[in-house]
Amino acid sequence: MRLIVAIATLVLSLPSLAAAQNTTNFPSIGKIDRFDSDLDKLVDKDARIEVLCGGFDWAEGPVWVPVKDSKFGGHILFSDIPRNVVVKWQEGDGASIFMKPSGYTGVADYGREPGCNGLALDAKGRLVSCEHGDRRISLLTKGGGKVTLADRWNGKRFNSPNDLAIRSNGDIFFTDPIYGLPQRQDDPMREIDFCGVYRLQQDGTVTVQCKEISRPNGIAFSPDHKTLYVANSDGGDPVWRAFSVQADGNLGAPRAFFDASKEERIPRGGGDGMKVDMHGNVFATGPGGVLVLNSKGKLLGRITTGERIANVGWGNDGSVLYLTSDMYLCRIQTKTKGAGF
Repeated sequence: MRLIVAIATLVLSLPSLAAAQNTTNFPSIGKIDRFDSDLDKLVDKDARIEVLCGGFDWAEGPVWVPVKDSKFGGHILFSDIPRNVVVKWQEGDGASIFMKPSGYTGVADYGREPGCNGLALDAKGRLVSCEHGDRRISLLTKGGGKVTLADRWNGKRFNSPNDLAIRSNGDIFFTDPIYGLPQRQDDPMREIDFCGVYRLQQDGTVTVQCKEISRPNGIAFSPDHKTLYVANSDGGDPVWRAFSVQADGNLGAPRAFFDASKEERIPRGGGDGMKVDMHGNVFATGPGGVLVLNSKGKLLGRITTGERIANVGWGNDGSVLYLTSDMYLCRIQTKTKGAGF
């Protein structure tokens, strides 16, 4: 059962995303499950999950774009994958279409999830996208055009790049499951027979870093960029793994960071997107909401909207966590800050 937001101006109907919205009196939904007292250091007991806008098919990949001259310091961009758009949400203005098409530029139908998925900013503030339909990692240039950073490994096209994390040296690590292919694992266009974790270096070199995770999905670095976390969205193996980054920039052997199958307080299920705070705590979307894990992989609590949550992103001064939750864009004020802020 989907949650119903009573304030009609918050409910959007694409393509008319420019509809007026109430941006000063947001409704709140969901709850916060507190499993450990350490969560109180990160999320206040009175914190609310605010609904900013809704009406999307499947919202993903929120990223904060700082703008110096903006009254509010910047805006949020996020993907609506089925509708092949990137949406911009600006405090005081609401939601509008930022980019369409976002992940598929062909002329034929391309299944249920043609658009882009994970989004990130590089060191120059440029938007880097994981594109399902065009099966590539792309860069949005200052002039508004796109450049393909990578679309294949060993001459074979990727499945459907899903999420990415950019290391301090500029290397892009990304996951490549099969969710964006029209027929997924059985798609006749599929050229790579595994779902990989890849490293894209600035000279264009692409190397596979891991083939053993059945459905690699969310991906994020620790604050010192010496550890890379990767979520598996396969409910049969609901394990978040941690990889040490070696001196040459490649990944070492993985270790289990968090295993949802061994935690009785949450349903068994795989993970999606995640982000890390400045102290190394991991905010990982998983069974029932956003799982809050400390740097040792201990479950502290869960932020839940009542809907599935695909991804999260830090914004504003770094203390606001934005959530793409099924048809909604939400946010919650925290007592910490995202890594890099």
